[in-house]
Amino acid sequence: TLSSVDDMIRGLTTRARKDLEVVIPGYTHLQRAQPVLLSHHWLAYVEMLLRDRGRLQDCRRRLNVLPLGAGALAGAGFPLDRERVARELGFDSVSANSLDAVSDRDFAVEYLAAASLIAVHLSRLCEEIVLWSSQEFDFIELPDAFATGSSMMPQKKNPDVAELIRGRSGRIIGSLQALLITLKGLPLAYNRDLQEDKPPVFDTADLLRPALDILAKMLPRLRTNDEKMADAAGGFALATELADYLVEKGMPFREAHGVIGRIIGFCVLEKRSLETLSGAELAGFSPLLGSPARKRLRIENALSRRRLTGGTALENVVKRLCELEEDGLAPLAAKRRGR
Repeated sequence: TLSSVDDMIRGLTTRARKDLEVVIPGYTHLQRAQPVLLSHHWLAYVEMLLRDRGRLQDCRRRLNVLPLGAGALAGAGFPLDRERVARELGFDSVSANSLDAVSDRDFAVEYLAAASLIAVHLSRLCEEIVLWSSQEFDFIELPDAFATGSSMMPQKKNPDVAELIRGRSGRIIGSLQALLITLKGLPLAYNRDLQEDKPPVFDTADLLRPALDILAKMLPRLRTNDEKMADAAGGFALATELADYLVEKGMPFREAHGVIGRIIGFCVLEKRSLETLSGAELAGFSPLLGSPARKRLRIENALSRRRLTGGTALENVVKRLCELEEDGLAPLAAKRRGR
């Protein structure tokens, strides 16, 4: 699973390199909020998967404990050299308590918990793929190899792969719940109930690895509608830029929020967009506004201002990709390949 997570991270970073300067609206409550770089959006999922990667590594460390020598429950009565066996078999340590060694299934639960979080992250990504590929969004087009036609309606292109991964996340989460419920009422040490640990673990592995592998292959082959995304990222999504401008001029944000809210109300009533307002019209809502404020209604300015660590500015995205390159989790930039 860990290698599949790494492949998925590389698929996302490959996509981020390809969409480095593509602009997309960022959303809160599924409402357009502020413009961000699409590459920044892809890298958000990389951060999720990096945490998943760490959880899997931690899980392996606690899993790699030798139980041999615990016997049925009280420990073996023979002079075994457990530490030597552990070294020769590649275990990090030996179990410290025979009762715990026989009855412990924490390692299975921990794997299922880590897998469930991975499944949740993949499901969220797939939900966006489903939304973005709809005609209502029209942000992306799925490659034919990762979509299907309708059995009845010939015009349709269905995001079945994304939907199946989203749906199967429920099975993985259910496996975690199933094993937890099996364990919660068991006294020490062994009980036959414990044979039920294997189906949820095996089923989860059989579901999760293909999901990661398929998405890693699909992402670099998506086709983006850059113009449609850029258009959606403008307009009222730049309202916060004007509010920030007023704050920089000394106005408290609560008051600035109200001023810009009135400007938005005016635009809605008059069926105008923010960028069509003249400096004089803006100044009519506040003397602190005017022609200089109109520069804030450019997407490139809004993006470049988010230079704090973690922000969506291009320089931050490039820096993060370079860090991932050094860790072997991102493709080398073209200029680096040529060295």
